[in-house]
Amino acid sequence: MNMAPGDLVYTPEPSQVEASRLAEFIRWLEPRHNRRFADYHALWQWSVDNLDTFWAEVWEFFDIQADGDPTPVLASREMPGAQWFPNTRLNYAEHVFRQRSNDRPAAIVRHEGDAPRAVSWAELEDQVGAIAASLRAMGVEPGDRVVSYMPNTAQTLAAFLACASMGAVWSSCSPDMGASVVLDRFQQIRPRVMFVSDSYRYNGKTYDRSEVINELTKQLPSLEHVIHVPGPLADSSIPAWPGYRRW
Repeated sequence: MNMAPGDLVYTPEPSQVEASRLAEFIRWLEPRHNRRFADYHALWQWSVDNLDTFWAEVWEFFDIQADGDPTPVLASREMPGAQWFPNTRLNYAEHVFRQRSNDRPAAIVRHEGDAPRAVSWAELEDQVGAIAASLRAMGVEPGDRVVSYMPNTAQTLAAFLACASMGAVWSSCSPDMGASVVLDRFQQIRPRVMFVSDSYRYNGKTYDRSEVINELTKQLPSLEHVIHVPGPLADSSIPAWPGYRRW
C-alpha cells in the first residue's frame, strides 16, 4: 500500500474513543469549568490558553503523589529554564508501584527463542529494592548518574526503577550501538555505575559485546562499578571491569 504524507492511517471507533483515558478526563473536566470540549483540538487549545489551570487539573485528576505544595504550577516561563511545580518533590517509581496488583503481572518478558514469562509485582518490587540497596552501598546518591548498556529485559526495567526510586539519573543505550555512539552520550554525564550485558540475541544470531564494554570502561574514567548481567554468551570468567559485580 502506497502512503503519502498526510494520509490518514487509522481512526478509532467511537466506542474506543469514549473508553479512552482522555475522554474520561474531558468528562471530569467539563463540569468543573462549566464548558464543553467538542473534540481533542478544543481541549488542546484550552490547555494552551490556560496553561497553569490545565496542568493543575491534570495533577488532580491523576492524583499525583508528592510532597509539598503544587502551587504555583509554573514558576518560570523562560525556555529553556521553565520551572514546573517548584515547591513539590515526587518519585516516578512510587507512581509505577501504585499500579501493583495480584490480578495481573507487572511485565511480560519474552526473549527471542524463549517462552514469555510473567514478572509479578512482588518480584519486581523485591528486585528494585535489592538493587537500590546495593547502589546505596556503593555510595550512589540522588543526582548521581547510572547508565545501562543492555537490551530491554526485566533486569533493565528493575535497574531503571531502582535508580528512579532513589533519585539517581538514568541513561541507557541499546547493545547494538557501537562504542563511539555510546561514549558520545555517556561521557557527557560522567556515570558512576554502569549495568552491562555481555551479549544479546537478535534475529537468530547471538552478538558478543564484551569488547565494546571493554572500550567503554577504558573511556569512562568516572566509572566506579560495572554490574554484569550475563547474556546468552556469558561464561564463568570474571571480566577485568572496574568495580566488577555480577547481577
